[in-house]
Amino acid sequence: VEDVNPFYGMFFFFYIVAVVFAMFRIITALFLKDTLATAAADAEIGIMESTRQKQAYSKKMLAFFETADTSGDGFLSRQEFDEVMRNPEVKDWFSFMDVDIWESREFFDLLADKDGLVSCEDFIAGIPRLKGHARSQDLVALRLLNKHMQLSIEELHDKVFQVHNRGSRVRR
Repeated sequence: VEDVNPFYGMFFFFYIVAVVFAMFRIITALFLKDTLATAAADAEIGIMESTRQKQAYSKKMLAFFETADTSGDGFLSRQEFDEVMRNPEVKDWFSFMDVDIWESREFFDLLADKDGLVSCEDFIAGIPRLKGHARSQDLVALRLLNKHMQLSIEELHDKVFQVHNRGSRVRR
């Protein structure tokens, strides 16, 4: 051992340091791989749970709609809706479902079509938009008012265009 050149000792020292460093990097990479795989599985589980909750929510809304639709025509009229909303248990149920019903008339208007009826699909699709605090409900109300205004403006535009065309024909 005494006849060994000191440069061999330095070489083996750096070699051992490099191997130990490489081993730490490999172990770190394996832990990181397992962590990322677990995180991806958690995301998939979260997505599946969210999908399951949405399906359960839709089933509850469908059951409510079928109960409220006393005529059995597949649509809720204002009368049917007002009748079912008089029940305090229904308001409590909506509150439990995180839907704040402040005025049943306004609530119905937010869901109803131009004909004043709410279909099952509109009901199930519309209720989640009304979940949460007043801000989201206000936005939905504004969206509905905007839609009605747009239709009124289009009707007015058509009438003005027709009157204008009649006036042009009379002058000729």
